[in-house]
Amino acid sequence: MVGTRRQGDTRGVESEQGFSLIEGMIASGVLAVGLLGMAAMQGMALVKNIDAKELTATVTLASDMFERIQFNRRNVVAYDGIDTQNTGTCNTIDAALQLQARGDCLLWDSLVDSTPFENIRGTVAVSNVIEPVVLGQRTVTVTLTWAGSVKSGSSIKRNRSITLTRVMSAE
Repeated sequence: MVGTRRQGDTRGVESEQGFSLIEGMIASGVLAVGLLGMAAMQGMALVKNIDAKELTATVTLASDMFERIQFNRRNVVAYDGIDTQNTGTCNTIDAALQLQARGDCLLWDSLVDSTPFENIRGTVAVSNVIEPVVLGQRTVTVTLTWAGSVKSGSSIKRNRSITLTRVMSAE
């Protein structure tokens, strides 16, 4: 008879056997390790996302100040010594002579203070004229420092800082 099998004939049956218990346990272990790795990566991704958000916001603030100084580059020296944590800094800029610089200082101070970052501080430093003197170039440095996001698994804030430096000429 074609297609029938006698009782006790085991030819062709070996390929139809299922997984053993050991193979199932190994597969479960590999799956568990993979899931734990993915869970750990989620925590790191969250911290890095917060870091990227902070850096984007602070770079935008620093770039805004550079653009303001660049627009008023003839009076670049008036911006020297601006410190957003020192409330009197903007008042030292003579409003009669440097109205735009004083307005830029007050606006930047309010922008920095309105950020959600703890202990944020913005400073501007303008160097003396650099060579060749006939070009009237100065180095302008804008620095923002703040207490950054909490490290994963810790309650300690990280001190963060960003410094942008450009060379500007009066005209």
